[in-house]
Amino acid sequence: MQWTKQNEQTVYSNRWFSVNLADVELPDGRHLDHFLIRLRPVAVATVVNEANEVLLLWRHRFITDSWGWELAAGVVEDGEDIARAAARELEEETGWRPGPLHHLMSVEPSNGLTDARHHIYWADEGEYTGHPVDDFESDRREWVPLKLVPDMVARGEVPAANMAAALLLLHHLRLGQDGAPQRGAGNGATSHDEPAANRPPFER
Repeated sequence: MQWTKQNEQTVYSNRWFSVNLADVELPDGRHLDHFLIRLRPVAVATVVNEANEVLLLWRHRFITDSWGWELAAGVVEDGEDIARAAARELEEETGWRPGPLHHLMSVEPSNGLTDARHHIYWADEGEYTGHPVDDFESDRREWVPLKLVPDMVARGEVPAANMAAALLLLHHLRLGQDGAPQRGAGNGATSHDEPAANRPPFER
């Protein structure tokens, strides 16, 4: 059973996305008008350090009026390599420049409404370059123990589905089901740590 798009027209557009209206034919021959959002690819990135702590942002989303932990993310510019975009977003939003990036997963968070595809990367080393340029993106940046991720997701502290999926996969890759560090999941190289005075404690 497959829906078939007969035509599509743009209702509104800007440099980030367009809102379109599609005429969709259902398998039984009926037609319906379906609004959709065409969006640039999104690049997402984080770093996991030698202590198996993951670099996250604590931020508020005004649309849903909710707080939660997220990875650094942003749209890919025209002609920009996706992995480079992920590294750029991470440094702009956290002040950390990642080492070599590994592709973790690509997901479609809301494919009933938008064609947005999120490409998620991670590194096992990074260098602190200074206070983030885009510090307005989050309330704070913290190194969060990966072992806490499943409980955080269960408590609703990672409300974005793409972020929850990425963190749970990272937890599995690095710690496995028993929570013990896994071989072959990155060498856990030491990150050039942000000065202790600049690293807020992880608050539970």
